Amino acid sequence: MDTGVGDMNEQWWFNLKTQQVEQGLGEGNLDRLGPYASRVEAEGALERMHSRTDAQDREDDN
Repeated sequence: MDTGVGDMNEQWWFNLKTQQVEQGLGEGNLDRLGPYASRVEAEGALERMHSRTDAQDREDDN
């Protein structure tokens, strides 16, 4: 079955502990955001997360 994610070893992740982009499954995903299809997409993960949190906070304030 194709999940649309592709080979997980070719996917990119943003590691919250190290603040680094990583490729592949690694040792676990508790501290990682992803998977992402490209390195560039993973590099922007933290910024997108903050933007979404800020937007949700503004919505909650209304």
